[in-house]
Amino acid sequence: MKQSIAHIALVVADYDEAIKFYTEKLDFVLLEDTPQSETKRWVLVAPRRAEECSLLLAKAVGDEQSSRVGNQTGGRVLLFLRTDDFQRDYENYKAKGVNFAREPKTEDYGTVAVFEDLYGNLWDLVEFKNK
Repeated sequence: MKQSIAHIALVVADYDEAIKFYTEKLDFVLLEDTPQSETKRWVLVAPRRAEECSLLLAKAVGDEQSSRVGNQTGGRVLLFLRTDDFQRDYENYKAKGVNFAREPKTEDYGTVAVFEDLYGNLWDLVEFKNK
């Protein structure tokens, strides 16, 4: 049996501002933006050349979902963005105004820095060491 994660839902406050952040600040690609009703859209974004998994940007509906925007994991890192060139992406993101909550450091597994998305969710930017 072969399985993989196709999409990860990320609760956002606004579709268009989220699309703009991911495509302009992180250089992700907009894979799909399909209206499903007057208020709901199927919006997928992913890193360039991503092979399987993408983010499903899901607009918060109601107070409970809105309370989760920006803090879906209670302050822990939510997602891990693997890169093949840490310094290139780190400098690019800094130049585009992406806020880094923790500066780069070298760990046993590779180089990592923690950045925030537009709502404050924490991400690791990580270049793993070759084993």
